[in-house]
Amino acid sequence: MSDYKINTKCVQGGYTPGNGEPRQIPIIQSTTFKYATSEDMGKLFDLEASGYFYTRLQNPTNDMVAAKICDMEGGSAAMLTSSGQAANFYAIFNIANCGDHVVASSTIYGGTYNLFHVTMRKMGIEFTFVEPDCSEEELEAAFQPNTKAVFGETIANPALTVLDIEKFAKAAHAHGVPLIIDNTFATPVNCRPIEWGCDIVTHSTTKYMDGHGAGVGGCIVDSGKFDWMAHADKFPGLTTPDDSYHGITYAEKFGQAGAFITKCTAQLMRDFGSIQSPQNAFLLNLGLESLHVRMPRHCENGLAVAKFLKNHPKISFVTYPGLEGDKYYELAQKYMPNGTCGVVSFGFKGGRAAAETFMKNLKLAAIETHVADARTCCLHPASATHRQMNDQELVAAGITPDLVRFSCGIEDAEDLIADIAQALDEV
Repeated sequence: MSDYKINTKCVQGGYTPGNGEPRQIPIIQSTTFKYATSEDMGKLFDLEASGYFYTRLQNPTNDMVAAKICDMEGGSAAMLTSSGQAANFYAIFNIANCGDHVVASSTIYGGTYNLFHVTMRKMGIEFTFVEPDCSEEELEAAFQPNTKAVFGETIANPALTVLDIEKFAKAAHAHGVPLIIDNTFATPVNCRPIEWGCDIVTHSTTKYMDGHGAGVGGCIVDSGKFDWMAHADKFPGLTTPDDSYHGITYAEKFGQAGAFITKCTAQLMRDFGSIQSPQNAFLLNLGLESLHVRMPRHCENGLAVAKFLKNHPKISFVTYPGLEGDKYYELAQKYMPNGTCGVVSFGFKGGRAAAETFMKNLKLAAIETHVADARTCCLHPASATHRQMNDQELVAAGITPDLVRFSCGIEDAEDLIADIAQALDEV
């Protein structure tokens, strides 16, 4: 499918049925798989043959859906995970261990920030957070001899900052480490970070990819372009023998195209088991089939709402990278000329109390710990997803106490604006 356009890949990528086979990706709802001999199964455990033996590691349904996302992103290999959080954890932990260091953008999603700043620090991995707008000199200063990766989000949630992918990729590669980008908000329909120098892409498939609030999930896509052996001393997990798999060296046996995902599956999925259920993978695929149709509507509605709010007397600021005059408009035009996302962030002149009054008077938009759905929803991040941050950390993440994250669905824009207008009347 590599020669087809993204719209076609959304619909038909990842699975081509043979004669008399199911037209839709089949749900292989089985924990285990039968083999004729112990020798046959042994080859799987030795990574000498491809196949399935236990769904905790791999499942055919999951692999077909992962292959579609891989094709959409332009990668070489991919795997599904149980959530976006699991995808980001695996992507980092696959190459950074106790005693290592990672450079990350400061405006990332609050849950990811907590994963890095609290949980993974307890595991001995240190993180340095940098402003996405930092100068090349400031970015350079964040690196340490033990830095193993750089992490950012294409469009940050909910600050809506746009990452200068080329700048961060240049810095990462100058230090011999990969750039990992969470592409959840843009999706490969609007941005394919690998084309701009990114090495590994992650997704919370729970969001736009699923699009209907039906199943939690995540995905990791490897570009297959990072030369692990060229920096062998930095990544011993990929470039030296793995005793738990009879001395296999992943970068040698599976090459640049397959080493990262094979290790991530064979080691991390084996030991942590954060597998996406085949049923959820099936639901995800249904969402992917219409992603290219939904994303333009999300973006149209987001822009319409942003334009309405921009000059409203009760609104203190509006952040939307697709809105002309926005701080990130030029970067968005460079990396996402066809649209950004459907999420708009804005604040109130009346402060936090005004934001809370506004939200409780919405009728069409629902207050949910969710975003990027076919149905419009909204959230007050300081009270929810970023609740664990103090005021200083909130500011660094681009969050103010009065900020509302408004995720425009695919309803009629006039109805969304009317709902916003009536709720603003109550403020």
